[in-house]
Amino acid sequence: MNLIASSAFALLLAVSVASADEAALDKRVMDLAAELRCLVCQNQSLAESNAGLAVDLRNQIRAQLARGASEREVVDFMVARYGDFVLYRPPLKASTFLLWFGPFVLLIAGICVLIRRIRRQGKMDRQLSEAERLRAEQLLKE
Repeated sequence: MNLIASSAFALLLAVSVASADEAALDKRVMDLAAELRCLVCQNQSLAESNAGLAVDLRNQIRAQLARGASEREVVDFMVARYGDFVLYRPPLKASTFLLWFGPFVLLIAGICVLIRRIRRQGKMDRQLSEAERLRAEQLLKE
């Protein structure tokens, strides 16, 4: 009887440890999937997307993490396969320079255009010459 009780207890303990490991693995998968972009959806992470490809990629992440791969190795695998586009925060390098600094360049260009227009408009508000003023008064009297 003690053997059966001990076996049952050991089995329950093993199941609870396995479920705790499974929960920890689930959290790692979802945390990593939140850092990767869904290749099908517009502006969604793999964690948020329900697209078929996103589900497949989450399963692939799970399998790699379960095999003992580090999170860095999984990310490197995804980048090697799908390119930097899969990363929500792509690294700063020559090919992503415009991605990182393009918005600031456009903002500065917009401000410069706005300043030039304001200055040009100020120059257009010039005073009328005496002849122009007299001509305007004459037209208004008619």
